[in-house]
Amino acid sequence: MALSWITSLVVFVAVIALMVFSISRLKIHPFLSILGCALLLALLMGIPLRSIADVLGKGFSNIFASIGLVIILGTLIGLILEKSGAAMRLAESVLRHMGKKHPQLAIMLIGWVLSIPVFCDSGFVIVNPIRKWMSRKSGVSSVTMTVALAAGLYVAHVFIPPTPGPVAAAGMVGLGDNLILVILVGAALSVFPLAAGYIFANRVGKKVHSSDETEETDIAEIIEGRNLPSTWLSVLPIILPIVFMGVGSLVSVLKMEGWGADLFFFLGKPVIALASGVICSLPLLRYVKDQETSSKLYGITENTLRTAGPIVFITAAGAMLGQVIYDAGFVELIKANAGIFSALGILFPFLIAAILKTAQGSSTVAMTTTAGMMGMFSSSESLMSAMGMTTPLSAALVVMAIGAGAMTVSHANDSYFWVVTRFGGLNVKDGYRTQTKLTLIMGVVSAAVLYVASLMI
Repeated sequence: MALSWITSLVVFVAVIALMVFSISRLKIHPFLSILGCALLLALLMGIPLRSIADVLGKGFSNIFASIGLVIILGTLIGLILEKSGAAMRLAESVLRHMGKKHPQLAIMLIGWVLSIPVFCDSGFVIVNPIRKWMSRKSGVSSVTMTVALAAGLYVAHVFIPPTPGPVAAAGMVGLGDNLILVILVGAALSVFPLAAGYIFANRVGKKVHSSDETEETDIAEIIEGRNLPSTWLSVLPIILPIVFMGVGSLVSVLKMEGWGADLFFFLGKPVIALASGVICSLPLLRYVKDQETSSKLYGITENTLRTAGPIVFITAAGAMLGQVIYDAGFVELIKANAGIFSALGILFPFLIAAILKTAQGSSTVAMTTTAGMMGMFSSSESLMSAMGMTTPLSAALVVMAIGAGAMTVSHANDSYFWVVTRFGGLNVKDGYRTQTKLTLIMGVVSAAVLYVASLMI
């Protein structure tokens, strides 16, 4: 027996609230929480018992087929850059070109570039010695430099592939083969939260002080003490996949034919493009401190699977929830009440992701879960379709809205909060005054820009 739309909406909200509670308070693993709530929602909404397993399996398998390899390959590139010192070389290169005149901007851009392939938590640890040294040499507040670095790292972490969160969200809304669009939109959008973060960093640095302001750091010893790869060798695994994806997208848009077009279309597929990045990163292995190249690659690959595995499975769980949402009739419910939801527009996925982020702490979980609910823009079976978001550009804006929500806000249940506060020499109270306020400001600014952009397309 079909439920009324009000009852259906209440059931949906209650199940989502239960999911958030089970992850944040009961500390149940997100994969099990999302899977359990997907099953509960299917039962409460009256999906036939004989069909529930097939519904869940459909959502699960679709994600593995589309973006599982992309997430793994992107994570592998990031870990090789981190372990080989290539990430440090990229940071040093940005520092050399603009660090003397604009130290706050330099450290922010270092974070932004570094977080495209490397997780923001690891990125902060890698660059922290440079941050301390730049603060001491320039006389700029240590807190200002901490906040600027945290901002740069976080923006790329939620907006720009091949970071796993944006990759997963892009794949789940139907842009798995058009990551270059997500990269370009993410890079363009980054300007606004970075500007807001820059202004906030300069202001808050005058009010808050850290315990590391008197520490001495010799950056020359840190950099020269290691045998780092060249800048070109360090940046190639990032640049080449982006170039391949860009050329592949151009071939597709222009509908070019011939063996050359086929080759570039092949190379532009995200899986192949990122595989080329992995190949280009292999020479970096000789800079990893270990015995043999084969053991280095084996160990890093093992770490990659440990890191990417939970992300892939949580993403798949989110896809199962999204499939249940469709089969339960929520898409038709939204279409029937389009006036209510159209008022929110792009803010709808932002608010869902922000609630999930604030409640349970993980940006990646917030992104994958929200994207799973939204579904693919090209499918009439999705919330995207129900809300009129049916073009690649509108789908890219949805990915950005999800990312903006997934940074709003970082507080004590977020591992990144503790990395920034501990390595930045801040106590918990000052962490809330800096990191939490920063992520709130950047998230709201990003959402406002996206809302205006959505009205123009």
